[in-house]
Amino acid sequence: MARTPSPFLERLSYGPLLCDGGMGTELYARGISYEHCFEQLNLTHPELIKAIHLDYVAAGAQVIETNTFGANRYRLADHGLEQSVRKINRAGAKIAREVRELSETPIFLAGNIGPIGRLLAPLGDIELTEARAAFLEQAEALLESGVDLFLLETFSDLTEMREALAAVRSVTDLPIVALMSFAEDGTVASGEEPWLIAKTMLEQGADVIGANCATGPASMFDIVASMRQSTDKQVFVAAQPNAGLPKRVGSRFMYGATPEYFATSTLRFLEAGIHLVGGCCGTTPQHIAAMSKVLLEYAPHVATQQTVLAEKVEQIRERRRDTSEESTIQQAPTMFAQQLQDGHFVISVEMSPPRSVKFTRFLQNAATIAECGADMINITDNAMARVRMSNIAAAR
Repeated sequence: MARTPSPFLERLSYGPLLCDGGMGTELYARGISYEHCFEQLNLTHPELIKAIHLDYVAAGAQVIETNTFGANRYRLADHGLEQSVRKINRAGAKIAREVRELSETPIFLAGNIGPIGRLLAPLGDIELTEARAAFLEQAEALLESGVDLFLLETFSDLTEMREALAAVRSVTDLPIVALMSFAEDGTVASGEEPWLIAKTMLEQGADVIGANCATGPASMFDIVASMRQSTDKQVFVAAQPNAGLPKRVGSRFMYGATPEYFATSTLRFLEAGIHLVGGCCGTTPQHIAAMSKVLLEYAPHVATQQTVLAEKVEQIRERRRDTSEESTIQQAPTMFAQQLQDGHFVISVEMSPPRSVKFTRFLQNAATIAECGADMINITDNAMARVRMSNIAAAR
C-alpha cells in the first residue's frame, strides 16, 4: 500500500529544517527542579510549556517537539503517574498545536518519544513485548492528538530503538525521525557503530536517521558524517547535539557551548549534507536563533516567512530611529499631551497584548478602536497572569 504523502518529508527534500532546543534546560532555568516530572507540567502548568515552545518558534524553530519525552508508563511510574500516559501525551500535543495556531510561519509538530528508562531482557526485567506495548500506548495517544511526525530520541540500545520503531510504524505511516545517543568513541551502549545503526533504523521504518545528545557538536559531527557516507544520498540525516557536557559552576550546572559556536557547527553540519538540525540538553532559544540565521543564509531559496518578518522588523526599527532623531530636534508635544493642554476630554480603551508573537489581529483591533473615536490605547501588563507578549513590545 502506498504511503500518504508527507508535507514534512516534502519540505525536507527542498532544504534543511531547524528543530527546537532543550525543553528540560529551559524548565530548569525557569525554576522547575530536575526531580519534578517535566511531562506532568503539560497538565499542571501548560502555559509554561507553551511559553517555551513560543520562545523557540520566535527564535526560528520550524519543528517543535512535544513535551512528552518521558511520558511512557515506566518513567511516569516513578512519579505515580503510570495511569496518566494518554492524558499527559494528549495534553502535550494539544499545547504544541496551540503554538502552531499562534505562529505566523509553518511549524511541524513532532511527537517526542524517549526510551522507557529500564533495562530490557536479558540484562533487565522488561521483556521486549512489554517495551513495545509501552511505546505503542504513547504513540497512539500522540497520533490521536494530531502530530505531524514522530521523533524518537536519546536511545542508546539499538534493540530498544527497534521496538520503538516497530510500535510506531504498526499504527501509522507518518514520518519517523530516529536518533541514537552515542558515546565519545562513536558507539552506543549496546556496542553498535553508526553505519550499522543507520542501516538497522532504515530497515525498521525510520524516514530520518541521526544522533542527538552526546558530548557536543564536535564529537557528533563524525558520527552523523559516518551515517551520511554509509547511506544513500537520498536518505535524510539529522543532528541535535548537546551544548557540551554540564560543569558545576558554583551551585549550578552550566553548559559551555555558546550560541556562536553552535552557529559555526551548524554550517559544518549543513555542508556535510545533514538535513535536520537542532539542539538537545543545554541548548536554549539563543542557540536556536544563532542556528536559524545560518540556515537562512545557507538556504535562502527555502527561507520561510521569518525572513520577511525580520525585514519588516528592521524597517520598523529604522522608522523608529528616524522618528527619534526628528523628535530630538523638534521636541514637539505628543498628540496626547496636546489634547490635555487644549482641555479636551480624552478617551482611552484598554487592550491586552497578544498571547504570542503573532500580532496581526491585535493591530487590526487597535485600528478599529481608533476608527471608533478613541484617543489612546492602554495596554495591560500580564493580564490575568497569562503568558503574553510584553506590553511595551506590543505598544511599540
